[in-house]
Amino acid sequence: MKINFIKSSILLGAVLSFTACTDLELEETDSIFREDSGDGFSGVSDVPSALVGSYDQIRGQLDTQENLFALQEVTSDEMLVPTRGTDWGDNGLWRTLHQHTWDPNHQFILNSWNAYNRNVFNLSEIIAPESNANAQQLAEAKFLRAFSMFWVMDLFGQVPFREVDEGADVDPRVMTRSEAFDFVMKDLTEALPDLPATGPGPDANFASKASAHYLMAKILLNKHIYLGNATADAADMTQVVSHVDAISDFGFGLQSGYFEIFKPAVDTETIWFTNTGVGSRIWNGLHYFQTVPDNTGGGWNGFSTLAEFYDLFEGSPEHNHPDAGQEERRGFVPYEGTRVGEGDGYFAGGRDDDGDGFIDGSDIGIGFLFGQQYELDGNMTEDRGGNPLFYTKELPGLLGNNESTGIRVLKYHPTNGAYTGHMVLFRYADAHLMKAEAIMRGGTGGDALALVNELRELRQASPLGSLTEQDMLDERGRELYIEMWRRQDLIRFGQFTEAWEFKPATDDTRNLFPIPSIALTSNPNLVQNPGY
Repeated sequence: MKINFIKSSILLGAVLSFTACTDLELEETDSIFREDSGDGFSGVSDVPSALVGSYDQIRGQLDTQENLFALQEVTSDEMLVPTRGTDWGDNGLWRTLHQHTWDPNHQFILNSWNAYNRNVFNLSEIIAPESNANAQQLAEAKFLRAFSMFWVMDLFGQVPFREVDEGADVDPRVMTRSEAFDFVMKDLTEALPDLPATGPGPDANFASKASAHYLMAKILLNKHIYLGNATADAADMTQVVSHVDAISDFGFGLQSGYFEIFKPAVDTETIWFTNTGVGSRIWNGLHYFQTVPDNTGGGWNGFSTLAEFYDLFEGSPEHNHPDAGQEERRGFVPYEGTRVGEGDGYFAGGRDDDGDGFIDGSDIGIGFLFGQQYELDGNMTEDRGGNPLFYTKELPGLLGNNESTGIRVLKYHPTNGAYTGHMVLFRYADAHLMKAEAIMRGGTGGDALALVNELRELRQASPLGSLTEQDMLDERGRELYIEMWRRQDLIRFGQFTEAWEFKPATDDTRNLFPIPSIALTSNPNLVQNPGY
């Protein structure tokens, strides 16, 4: 057997990526290698295994607080990672994201570039005629390729593409953002007829007609941004409405019980999920002393939200305990744990693995953890110095923080398992708001204000009397926080480069990330994005 080394735009970067939390071993299944008899590409020998491998690659890429999650959330007005003493300094890796001072050598930018470009090539090999994939396998591969290329297009504005039969001496051609848009939409259009008509349930962790409609709606909603147009085209917005309506035909719809949606159970909102662990979404903000029986080591005490983002939610500004009059999405901080067999709220019916008579983790709040934290028995939680653990709204800056500065954010809760494998990727409430926004931007097919108020009523928030673009952006923030859409939303509403807490106004060139330096070296067809 002969192994040819395939030069691509991700070439050496693949060796260097995932150094923080993932060891990337270069194997024959990686996209920079090809099994070859000497006569060129002869097809993927085991398509089912290769397709499962592609799902697994995407799952692994999302199982981290770094890379795509960091680029979408820590760069936004929704999240920051303050340095606490010597913790979370990481040579400024997190601070540069929040302040928009990253450069082409930032590790998370390189990792994301490598990961999603590698996915595209691997999936192209499955799609190639030589691999003889059946109709559904071909459709799933095209959906996953579209998903991966979508992120390259969105983050970087240009997409390198290597044909599977091109040799190592060929530099991959580079698609413009417009060309990549057409390519992705073509993949999804071709995939749609042969994808399964999956509704809510355990099979929603695979590609389906509903997930394809969702991704097409998402891409069309951002089309004017990708094509460099000042405003959205009304016909495109009407297509967004049609795609969202098609999703509901498969049984998806809004569901009451906001935080129930993020439990590892069937619900009507989850269009596509992955079995990746959600531990990084749980423990990255919780204090070291906030524990559950299956993680007695506690949290990592890092991530926080900004005061101005927290203030978007209805409720008392003084605290977030259950009597704060808050809307459901802001969550609550309990005064004590929930005893087994008692209560009818979020923790009712939960586990008691250590047999102490309390539901595991029921002393830890859900949503936004602000103010004094409490133990299961109602005593105040303390920090490592013996002081009351009171999460403050204010932070002194990105530097100089202590254990308790900053409101913590928790959507996936450790009461359901410290590292449960169930991460929601596409959700109907997002589609519902995409439909409302598309109508607001000129599409036909309903009343935008009525759609927003339908959701707000379900989330126990007051109805809006009118709907502005700022209202729409704020509503998306309240509904979709830490679901990896905030950067994209801010760009679409023209606010990503505005000033916010601990970040000055920045140039519009920051709407795109730089092409990693090592990628420019390996592929001369790539051109660095303006401003870098």
